[in-house]
Amino acid sequence: MSVFRSIVFSAVLAGIAVGITITAVQSIGTIPLIQQAETYEKALGATHGHFMSEAVALESAAPAAANSHHAAEWEPADGFQRTSFTLGANILTAIGFSLLLGGAFTLRRHSVSWRDGMIWGLGGFVVFTVAPGLGLPPELPGMPVAELAARQLWWFSTAAATAAGICLLVFKRQPWAAGLGLALIVIPHLIGAPVVAAAHTDVPAALSHRFVVAVTLTSLVFWVLLGVSTSVAVRRLSNGP
Repeated sequence: MSVFRSIVFSAVLAGIAVGITITAVQSIGTIPLIQQAETYEKALGATHGHFMSEAVALESAAPAAANSHHAAEWEPADGFQRTSFTLGANILTAIGFSLLLGGAFTLRRHSVSWRDGMIWGLGGFVVFTVAPGLGLPPELPGMPVAELAARQLWWFSTAAATAAGICLLVFKRQPWAAGLGLALIVIPHLIGAPVVAAAHTDVPAALSHRFVVAVTLTSLVFWVLLGVSTSVAVRRLSNGP
């Protein structure tokens, strides 16, 4: 039970710290770009609005982050209310992923350093941002997207297959494991992500490109900080050397 408590407390501490930090990073990086895109969407008299919480993974290219809501539905007002909801979502997302990392560190049955945490964080970045983002890059409000369920299915399948492939490559040093691992990583991209038929958008391509870059860099910061902070917290709370 003490091991379980250390994992939970470590995840909470790391999640709060990373959530606050990432929200600050987003406030000067991705959020202004989203607000710019929303002006184009509103100028077209669009009947749909967007609200992105940007949690790691979250704005880290997950299809759900680009989900749209009917204009009649409630959405947080700009300013303090929207920032508060974004902060809460970021903290909860960071805690969830930190629980996974903490469990993985504990299963290794030996103390992990901050360098180990950084490596695991980079692995999370590859699994949840890079791999899905190759087929489904982050999208701004006002941009045409494929059907939500299809995007979610491809995103989660790609993340799961990539994670399994990396585990086989790293932990099973055998030819068959290397072949299967590479196949798992490549197959989702051979199948291809859901695509949308050509549709008009007033969102400038340059703005969309800046958004993809900003989201990717923000996600990289998120995962590195989460890996390092979780490893440090687990080591301290478990009274490791």
